[in-house]
Amino acid sequence: MTTSSDGPELTVVHRIRSGSNAVYRCVDQHDESWVYKPSAGERPLMDFPDGSLAAREVAAYTVSASLGWDLVPETVTAHGPGGKGMAQRWVDERQPSDSGTPDPVDVHPVDAVPKGRAVVLRGEGARGEEVVVAHDTDQRLRRIALFDHVINNADRKGGHVLVDQSGRTWAIDHGLSFHSEPKVRTVLWGWAGQPLDGGEVEGLSALARQLSDEADLTADLGLLLSSHEIAALADRLEALLADGRFPVPGPGYPLPWPLF
Repeated sequence: MTTSSDGPELTVVHRIRSGSNAVYRCVDQHDESWVYKPSAGERPLMDFPDGSLAAREVAAYTVSASLGWDLVPETVTAHGPGGKGMAQRWVDERQPSDSGTPDPVDVHPVDAVPKGRAVVLRGEGARGEEVVVAHDTDQRLRRIALFDHVINNADRKGGHVLVDQSGRTWAIDHGLSFHSEPKVRTVLWGWAGQPLDGGEVEGLSALARQLSDEADLTADLGLLLSSHEIAALADRLEALLADGRFPVPGPGYPLPWPLF
């Protein structure tokens, strides 16, 4: 079934059944692939308004683009067979076996953590063995970690970081973001307490200026988020720049569940 809209003309290929909400792989009129998430297929949540997750995904892309970091695949408001929602460019993933390297976030035996990885959690494997959850520490993943604090991402699972076939890392699944109250839950705690670098300060400062100037960014976000959520975004930017470092997890070590 094909539906026309201001966004891509989407034809459903198949449903993706791994998530709790309705998600479809589609192709557009140019045979390019998209992920389509209709708002009507969102499971109600206690702490986020019903039917708001697709707009939050578009807002996350908008903020990523405004930062200039290009962390989120192109994401637009779209109509499909399930009604209004969002469409995000499909990422053709690299398989770990293609390069012989683990995923950006992975589980390792406690005595076999790859060099250069940050350990964020220790626990037991399926057979009772001691294992750790660890992630890469490259610059792109570092910026994804900082981006999550900017957008107040409550669901940065390991599986929400993808590597495409060229080796580029992408951040996906940002429906649980931009709440006006602190909600960050992430597996990317490896930089906690570290100073922000010059490029990070520059990006955050530019984003803060765009919000304070009430320019096009504020208007675009106003179509996707509430005024309270946009004000909270500005407050988080101000706090990050004032502190000048990655946030440190508070009591309870806020992690998503499941981790992957």
